Amino acid sequence: MADAAPRMMPEWRGTTRAAFDAEVVAAGRPAVLRGIVSDWPAVAAARRSPQALADYLLRFDRGDPVVAAVGPPDIAGRFFYNDSLDGFNFRRQPARLKDVLGFLVARDGQEGAPALAVQSVPARAHLAGFAEDNPMPLLPPSAEPRLWIGNRVTVAAHYDPSENIACVVAGTRRFTLFPPDQIGNLYMGPMERTPAGTTISLVDFDAPDLQRFPRFAEAMEHALVADLEPGDAIYIPYMWWHHVRSLQSVNMLVNYWWTPPAPAGAHPLDALLHAMLAIRALPERHRQAWRAHFDHYVFGAGPAAGDHLPDAVRGVLGPLDAQKAEQLAQLIMKGLRGQQD
Repeated sequence: MADAAPRMMPEWRGTTRAAFDAEVVAAGRPAVLRGIVSDWPAVAAARRSPQALADYLLRFDRGDPVVAAVGPPDIAGRFFYNDSLDGFNFRRQPARLKDVLGFLVARDGQEGAPALAVQSVPARAHLAGFAEDNPMPLLPPSAEPRLWIGNRVTVAAHYDPSENIACVVAGTRRFTLFPPDQIGNLYMGPMERTPAGTTISLVDFDAPDLQRFPRFAEAMEHALVADLEPGDAIYIPYMWWHHVRSLQSVNMLVNYWWTPPAPAGAHPLDALLHAMLAIRALPERHRQAWRAHFDHYVFGAGPAAGDHLPDAVRGVLGPLDAQKAEQLAQLIMKGLRGQQD
């Protein structure tokens, strides 16, 4: 780890849903929610033993296959790229949850096991009744729980384009978080090929190469770290970078992603990619001119773009509702058709 000592995250206990919405989420900063799911039956089973947890989960298992990430022992649980960055050091394969749990229980406490994890398994599709037996008190019942089960694995720093609550059921997990503006100090991998959909940091947090990645030292000055035990949860704000390390040979996490509804229905990543195509190769003074336009029309760095216009002619410069979103979409499609003609 880099020399800078990471800061610990704020902790909350006995959090109510009202306080979570009004104080934690509204602040837009990570927070540890100690003991928030300590009364879950799944947590109680995990505290008894890995076998008890497996028996509990298999009560709900519908038998449908899941996707398992599997890596050889020599990757030490770090799911990552191969040396040439054109592939990965692990493979994905279908598996039955029963077999995954059986492997983890049988190899519990043993050194040198292959890295194994099933990730982002929708509970309602695969474990009918689990969500109802283990309710999340801070979110509406419609929030979809997703299960992450494995041994000592490390997930590289990445972001989620959503709000996130992650609840530890079994084992201890160490979370290292960075604000979104640290993207340039975390050294992202390729955008075209990613382990799970979003770009990841190329830095090995256990042995950071500061000659190759010198700005990582700056990132660590902004890092927040927390160790979570069974029953604890963490709130990870929208697009905060998070590096996650599972510290025991049997680990389980349940997470919930959600995003406030947006009238446009478009994904910001698409806009980013389009901007890279249209703007990145322009001359510097042209890019700076477009930076001013983005600040004015998108990020609101100055006066509101349409405040001086009468409501009747404000058009897409007015509040973004479904109608304005459709008008913007038509303008985008018109531009794309013009490029293709």
